[in-house]
Amino acid sequence: MGEFVSVQTDDGVATIRIDRAPVNALNVQMWGECADAARQVATDDDVRAVVLWGGPKVFAAGADIKAMREMSFTDAFAHAGELQEAFRTLAEVPKVVIAAVNGYALGGGCELALTADFRYAADNAKFGQPEIKLGLIPGAGGTQRLARLIGTQAAKEWVYGGEMYDAETCRQLGLVDRIYPADEVYDRAVESARAYAAGPYALRMAKKAIDEGMGLDLASALKLETELFAATFATRDREIGMDAFLAKDRAEFTQR
Repeated sequence: MGEFVSVQTDDGVATIRIDRAPVNALNVQMWGECADAARQVATDDDVRAVVLWGGPKVFAAGADIKAMREMSFTDAFAHAGELQEAFRTLAEVPKVVIAAVNGYALGGGCELALTADFRYAADNAKFGQPEIKLGLIPGAGGTQRLARLIGTQAAKEWVYGGEMYDAETCRQLGLVDRIYPADEVYDRAVESARAYAAGPYALRMAKKAIDEGMGLDLASALKLETELFAATFATRDREIGMDAFLAKDRAEFTQR
């Protein structure tokens, strides 16, 4: 794959691994590699669920500040669009994505975790949007995805203050879904991803209905839901699921 971002698939679960020592500081090259990885897992029929992981020590401690310091306004304007596009591509992967977060997920690292459907955190994990302390604001979802997830007022406190928050605080806010010991969080994320990988094709439609519906007015969102509900009747998995239910048997879905 890329120099800093790789994809490994095992038993229907792809791991997108971020690996740039020492703290996975995100640079322009990595944004492109993240987008490439997202497109790969989105179109690979062997991939049914995804784990986003930065390794056992740190998820991603933010952007490469040394590189950012040399950017002009025009550079930043151009690259901000590239970053947004890369993270949008990750957020729109049509399969269940779980971020397994060890250590720090700060700035761009926190925004990277926000692209996932779920965030499983190590008990030593720290999240935050510290851009304000650099005279910046978040530029890859920290003012938008974060606000939609934890609420406007909590997001303002995060963005305005630039502080770090521990895993339990983030769980109470709704940003973190589960907390595990640091040496277990990745394996637990993979375990959950395998369970989703065994699910029906309708999981893709459920994700589309929820994510796209959040950007619509209620009437339009309900119309989208109705259309996607009807579309599930065109899938083989709908037949398998209903037949298994009527036979009091366990469904073996095909993701078709």
